[in-house]
Amino acid sequence: MQTVIVIVHVLAAMGVVGLVLLQQGKGADAGAAFGSGASATMFGARGSGSFLTRSTAILATVFFLTSLSLAYFSGRSAAPASVTEIIAPATPAAADAPAAQDKPDLPAPKQ
Repeated sequence: MQTVIVIVHVLAAMGVVGLVLLQQGKGADAGAAFGSGASATMFGARGSGSFLTRSTAILATVFFLTSLSLAYFSGRSAAPASVTEIIAPATPAAADAPAAQDKPDLPAPKQ
C-alpha cells in the first residue's frame, strides 16, 4: 500500500512542478512593469481558472493527501521505538571462534 502511495506522491510532485513551470505569472506583462496602462492587469481579477490552474490545484491536493497518508503510515510502523529495545544477536560459541595468538610469528632481529 505504501509503495502505491509513494508512486502517486512522486508523480503528483513532478506534475505540480511541471504545471507551475508551464503557467504564466500574473505580472508577466512587460508593460505592467513600466507603467504603460496595462498595470491594472498585474493585480487585477483573472476571471475563471484555466485548465492548467485547475490541474495544478487538483495535483496539489493529491500531493497534500499523499503526504498526510505517508506520515500516518510511517507513524504506525512496527519498528522498535528505541535502540535499546532491539535484541542483540547471540554471540558464537567459544569453540567456533579461532584460537587467538599472543604474538605473531616474527623472525628474530639481526644484530
